[in-house]
Amino acid sequence: MKHSLFRLCGAGALVLPLSVWAAPIVEDLSAQQQSRSFYEQTEVREPGGGSLMLLNQLEENQRQIQQLRGQLEELRHQLEQMRQLNQERYIDLEERLAAVGTVGGSPSVDPGAAQQVAAAGSGNGGAQAAYQEAFQQVQARDFPSAIVAFEGFVSDYPDHDLTANGYYWLGELHSAESDLDQAAAAFQTVIDDYAASNKVPDALYKLALLRARQGQPDASRELLDALMESYPDSNAATLASEFLNQSGL
Repeated sequence: MKHSLFRLCGAGALVLPLSVWAAPIVEDLSAQQQSRSFYEQTEVREPGGGSLMLLNQLEENQRQIQQLRGQLEELRHQLEQMRQLNQERYIDLEERLAAVGTVGGSPSVDPGAAQQVAAAGSGNGGAQAAYQEAFQQVQARDFPSAIVAFEGFVSDYPDHDLTANGYYWLGELHSAESDLDQAAAAFQTVIDDYAASNKVPDALYKLALLRARQGQPDASRELLDALMESYPDSNAATLASEFLNQSGL
């Protein structure tokens, strides 16, 4: 019996250290978790900060765009005022010439030339009526309708004495509508195809202004010089000289 108990106790003494060594090891992971939590929070915060910077930059860009839009609107308003004043000046001129028996004259028209235009108009009632109808749209400030009417007039009467005037008004109207290429083409047609017309000096002057607006100062100066040389006594030449003095071309 004693031997049996001894063997059992001996076995127990051997088993006990084994059971102790086999026990699960518990590690303190709190420091690792805190470290991991810190880095995870840093990784979350960093993208958030970048998004905030992008948002601030976007707001700044939008503010600058708003300022530029405001400046652009102001420039457009000033340009529109200048166009209206210029258009009204020529409209008033045409109305005064119509009162003495002609329409579509130029600043340099004398009474004899006015009578010639009136006589040419009376010789072709259809053309005269079509021209006057187109010009009435100008007086009504209905520029799109006036463009259509004058385009119809120059198409139907390409060789009439008032055809050059029709092209000239197309240049004025397209310019008022900010269609500078079409305006330039109309003024150029007066210069190239109707050299005998009294509208040529005015067409040269207006085309020179258009070239200046289009950022072509050399072309503008060339046209103004040609105007003053070829038509020195015209009112358009006087305007050209004043424009050169003021613009410094």
